[in-house]
Amino acid sequence: MRWRTAKKALHPKESKETLLPYTIAPFLQRLKAFVVDSFMLLMPILYIVFYIIYGSREGFAEHILQGWLLILIPYGMITLAFLKRSGQTPGYKAYDLKLIDLKMGQMASLGQLIVRYSVLLLTAITIIGLFIPLLRKDKLALYDILSQTAPICK
Repeated sequence: MRWRTAKKALHPKESKETLLPYTIAPFLQRLKAFVVDSFMLLMPILYIVFYIIYGSREGFAEHILQGWLLILIPYGMITLAFLKRSGQTPGYKAYDLKLIDLKMGQMASLGQLIVRYSVLLLTAITIIGLFIPLLRKDKLALYDILSQTAPICK
């Protein structure tokens, strides 16, 4: 047996992937959680803005930029409040998911949550950014990578 072959047998090649004490949530579960959050959190805000503030969809269409700000700011504040309090939105709770800080393995900080939501809005506009988890081995989205957060299975 050659020396190099014997040496490789004694010291198996170490994997570049680190063994994490948690499992990053699959894309489909996160998508389902997003749908639940959309119906429980976003739809009431949409209804209020469309029909109470502007009176109709036509009124909303006349002031579309202001209308989207009136929708996205409260939605962001509510989502951030849920994530800061328990690391879970109603959708995450329904599918036993939790958002954590990747470095520490604990709940994400408020700064990380703000960065995550801001980048989430930007990636939602481009649409291509939403499919990044399907292409990556670790299944992290662009907003998870930039904010150093990850949704995990509880």
